[in-house]
Amino acid sequence: MFYDLLSGAAELKNWRSRSINAENPTGEKGRGGMAVSPLGPSRKGSPCLTDIHPGDTVTLCEMDGPGFITHIWITVTNKTTEADSNVLRDLVLRMYWDGEETPSVESPLGDFFCCGFARECQVTSMPVSVIPNRGFNCYFRMPFAKKAKITLENQHDNPIPAFFYQVDYCLCEELPANTGYFHAQWRRQRYTQLQQDYVILDGVHGRGQYIGTYLALTTLERYWWGEGEVKFYLDGDTEYPTICGTGTEDYFGGSWSFAHQVDGKTVEQTYCTPFLGYPYYSAHDELVHNDYHNDDCPPMRGFYRWHLPDPICFEKDIRVTIQQIGVCHKGLFERQDDVASVAYWYQQEPHTIFPELMEKRLRWPR
Repeated sequence: MFYDLLSGAAELKNWRSRSINAENPTGEKGRGGMAVSPLGPSRKGSPCLTDIHPGDTVTLCEMDGPGFITHIWITVTNKTTEADSNVLRDLVLRMYWDGEETPSVESPLGDFFCCGFARECQVTSMPVSVIPNRGFNCYFRMPFAKKAKITLENQHDNPIPAFFYQVDYCLCEELPANTGYFHAQWRRQRYTQLQQDYVILDGVHGRGQYIGTYLALTTLERYWWGEGEVKFYLDGDTEYPTICGTGTEDYFGGSWSFAHQVDGKTVEQTYCTPFLGYPYYSAHDELVHNDYHNDDCPPMRGFYRWHLPDPICFEKDIRVTIQQIGVCHKGLFERQDDVASVAYWYQQEPHTIFPELMEKRLRWPR
């Protein structure tokens, strides 16, 4: 895949490159950076959206197709008070394709970029990168035949004083007949039920391929938590799935508790790779010890897996779940934890309407 990206750079495309940001909100050709600043015309006069008030929904971009988004970059003012600490869960990102009325993407801003728990962390992967400090980048290709629209809703208690963004895209003559549309959906269960698998994705109908999972796990019980299997129910599967893994740590590419020994103590190791990652562990984060967070909060861990070299393909429907199973000195046991997730997939439209997004205070981390 890396070879394809490098070799493809020499292949000339019949595309027209465009870009939308606060200075050129329509992406019009030859009209970038025209806003006037104290330095004069075209001198950084309008680099961001300002004063997005509570309850406001702003349109970040809207463009006619056919075409495809190639890159999204976003950053938002850093938190300065405890009241601002949940902003990454209070801002809701939505994306709409070809004039649809319900979104194909709906997620809290941070979780979409693999930063759950309303906290930024450094992510280094192929489709999603988060660069210090709060530089959110997404490279998933997002095609649209007629129209694309991305919005941001401020459900935060305070205005957002500065929101920076850029959406890069290309226009083309037509999309291939087998093009799938990008989708992403956030879910959370604040207290999972015993012996009932947490649902990462359900209700998807049509042809498509599943391409990624972000998991934000807050462990609420003692002992090792990572024995739960990830299951993919495909094309009519009912009681048993077609694909079933061997454990949570295994699904995210790790093994043996992600741990190594340091001076006789077991220490968890975070990591980022192009397709698999464990970028966030709260015990490594000084924020849990500052004035904004109690230092006895439950452990929080964030993981991603991108199924780009290994997509999970379906013809009719898909359901994705994960068990909450742990192990202790007495053996395996069923757990109850706090689980949130983002599922990423492509499918042919129309899509099934998503479940209603959880109320903002229920989205906040513990």
